[in-house]
Amino acid sequence: MGRIVVIDGTRCVPEEARVSVYDRGFLYGDSVFETVRTYGAVPFALAEHVARLGRSAALVGIRLPLSEPALGAEIAQAVAAAGNPESYARIMLSRGSGPLGLDPGLASAPLRVVLVEPLPPAPPEPYRDGIAVIAVHTVRASDAAHSAKLGNYLASALALRDARAAGASDALVLDRAGGIVEGTTANVFFVRRQRPDGPPVLVTPALEAGVLEGITRAVVLRVAQEEGLQVRFAAPTVAEARQTDEVFLTSSVREIVPVVRIDGEPVGAGRPGEITRALHRALRRHAGAGDAPMPWE
Repeated sequence: MGRIVVIDGTRCVPEEARVSVYDRGFLYGDSVFETVRTYGAVPFALAEHVARLGRSAALVGIRLPLSEPALGAEIAQAVAAAGNPESYARIMLSRGSGPLGLDPGLASAPLRVVLVEPLPPAPPEPYRDGIAVIAVHTVRASDAAHSAKLGNYLASALALRDARAAGASDALVLDRAGGIVEGTTANVFFVRRQRPDGPPVLVTPALEAGVLEGITRAVVLRVAQEEGLQVRFAAPTVAEARQTDEVFLTSSVREIVPVVRIDGEPVGAGRPGEITRALHRALRRHAGAGDAPMPWE
């Protein structure tokens, strides 16, 4: 399996990759990033990811060193050079290096890094059985730069540490009002029926809640509407979430992961729901995954 690193356009093997200790991404988390996965060895939604990287960079005042088409081509070439059946790529853009000091003006020029890794088959257990999560109150770095995908993930790392200590797989992040707004590295969705025989409603926090404008989130909203689901934007409390029929997380690499327990209490029937799986199948079709088996199969 191939692993590729590209630093400012120069390709190297991972063992030879070097970034200065004076880089502001290392010193201060002063960076933005994207993660892209492939289907059939082709990067999915690459233009959308690159455009979001550009928006994140603009929000924090980092200059994009290449045009978006040129950066997309660089990523696609790195993925092709890795030669994996499936890959995922992490694209990082830092403000660059300079003398010690918090002033962003000390940086000389942006640094861009593309890491390409082989994407192994997804383990079946989380998709077949669902995962347990805990709810956490935390201050997100993204609160300082609305909807930017920032390199500083300390709050998410600590929330994930707390989840693992509690025997859970992930955490749901609560805003100041106690509403669930996202996972540590994912958007969150809820499926609710107003009555047992009523139509399902898909609920997810609005972008105005400060959530990341997820690429997979957008695809799920699109395919949900194509499937005839009603969509509503809200951030339910933990108590309200436990009363929903289904909960799931979305991200580029993990796609759709069902949540079956929150803080030790079951969600719905305590197992992955039919709407979650139907949307996962629709997402796969949209991505061009062909007849590949679903992760739980």
